[in-house]
Amino acid sequence: MKRTNRLTEGNILHTLIRFAVPVFFTLFLQALYGGVDLLVVGQFAATADVSGVATGSMLMSTVTMVITGLSMGITILVGERIGRGEPDEAGRAIGGGICLFAAFGVLLTVVLLAGAEPLARLLHAPEEAFAETVEYIRICGGGSLFIVAYNVLGAVFRGIGDARTPLFTVMLACVINIGGDLLLVEGFHLGAAGAALATVAAQAVSVVVSLAVIRRRKDRLPFHFSRRSVRFDGRIIALELRLGLPVALQELLVGTSFLVIQTIVNTFGVTASAGVGVAEKVCVFLMLVPSAYMHSMSAFVAQNMGAGQPRRAKRALGYGILTAFAAGLVMAWLAFFHGDALSLLFAKDAAVAAASHSYLKAYAIDCMLTPFLFCFMGYYNGCEKTLFVMIQGVIGAFGVRIPIAYLVSRIPGATLFQIGLGTPASSTVQIVLCLAMFLYLERRQRREALCRAVTGP
Repeated sequence: MKRTNRLTEGNILHTLIRFAVPVFFTLFLQALYGGVDLLVVGQFAATADVSGVATGSMLMSTVTMVITGLSMGITILVGERIGRGEPDEAGRAIGGGICLFAAFGVLLTVVLLAGAEPLARLLHAPEEAFAETVEYIRICGGGSLFIVAYNVLGAVFRGIGDARTPLFTVMLACVINIGGDLLLVEGFHLGAAGAALATVAAQAVSVVVSLAVIRRRKDRLPFHFSRRSVRFDGRIIALELRLGLPVALQELLVGTSFLVIQTIVNTFGVTASAGVGVAEKVCVFLMLVPSAYMHSMSAFVAQNMGAGQPRRAKRALGYGILTAFAAGLVMAWLAFFHGDALSLLFAKDAAVAAASHSYLKAYAIDCMLTPFLFCFMGYYNGCEKTLFVMIQGVIGAFGVRIPIAYLVSRIPGATLFQIGLGTPASSTVQIVLCLAMFLYLERRQRREALCRAVTGP
C-alpha cells in the first residue's frame, strides 16, 4: 500500500497545524535565503548594491509569485484526485504540469535576459544603482528554469499533503545560499551580482535534490507516474490553466502594485528606495504564519472537497483564522515598536533603517488583517474559486493600494508610513469582499439543499 499524507482524516486543528508547520518553516527558510542576499549585501557592500538587490529582488519576487500562483492549478488537481482515490489521474495532472511549465520557463528566461535593462528603467531604479539592478535581474533571469522547476515540485508535494520534503530541500538551499553570499559578496566583493549567483545556485541544488527524493520514493507516492505521463494533454493543461491562471494573474497584478509603489518610492531617492526594499524583506518574515496557512489551506480544502467533506473544510478555515490572528498580534507589535532593530539586520546604514521602520509601522496594521485575508484566499483556491481570488486581489491592488500610495506621495512632506497605509486599507477592502462571497455561497448552498429536500433526488 502506498503511503499517503491524507488531510481528510483525524482532528482538524491537529491535522492542519501538522501540515502547516513544515510549510511555515519552508517559507521561513525561503525568506531567509532571499533575505540573506540583502543582509549580506547590506553589511559588506555599498548602498547602491543594497538598492540594486532591493529593486531587483522585488521584481524576481513578483515573478516567483506568478509561478507559485500558476502552479496552484497542479496543487488543486493533484489534491482533488488523491482525495477521490484516483492515482492515475493525479499522475497525469503532474505530467501535464511539467510540459506547461517547461515551456513557461524557457519563455521567462528569454524575457528576463533580454529585458533586464528596460525592466530596470521601468522600475525607475536610482541612477546610482542602475547597473547593479540590471545585473541582479539578468543573473536571476538566467536561472529561471530552476525557479520554475522548484515551484512545480513544491506544488506536487503540497498536493499530496507532503510538507516535509520541501522543508528539507529548502533547508539545504538556504545553507548553500548563505555560504555563497558570504563567499561571493564578502570574499570576492561581487556585490549584487554575487548575491544573485548564490541565489541561483541554491535553487539549482534544491531542484536536483527534490528530483532525487521523488525517484527514491517512487513506489511509495500516492500517485502513478511514468514517462508516459509527461505529455501535452490538452484537457489536463486546460484545467490547470483554468485553476492556476487566475491566481497567477492575481499574484502578477498584486506584485505589480508593489513594484509600482517601489517605483513611486524610488523617486524619493536611494535611501528611501533601500529603506522600502529592506522593509519588504522584513515583511516577508512578518507574514510567514498567514502565508503558511494560505498554502496549507489550499491543499487541505482541495482534498476535503474532493472527498465530499465541505464542512470539514469550513471548520479548517475558522481554525486557521484564529490561530494565524494570534501570531499576527505578535508580529504587529514587533513591526511597530521594534521595526528599527529588525531593519538593522538587513542594513548597517542608520538612515536606511529609519526609513524602513517608518514603512513597517503601516505594515504593523496589516499584520492583524492578513490572517483573515490569506486564510480566505487559501480556502477559495481549494474550492476552485480562483477567479474570485483574482478579482478581489485586483480590486485591492489597483482600486485601493496604488491610488492611496500615489495620492499620498504627492503631498509635500509625505512619509513612508503614510505611503504604506495603502496596504492595510487594501487588505480591509479585500476581507469585506471575501466575507461577502462566503455569505453568498452559504445562502446558495442552503437554497440548493432546500430545493433538493422539496423536489426529492
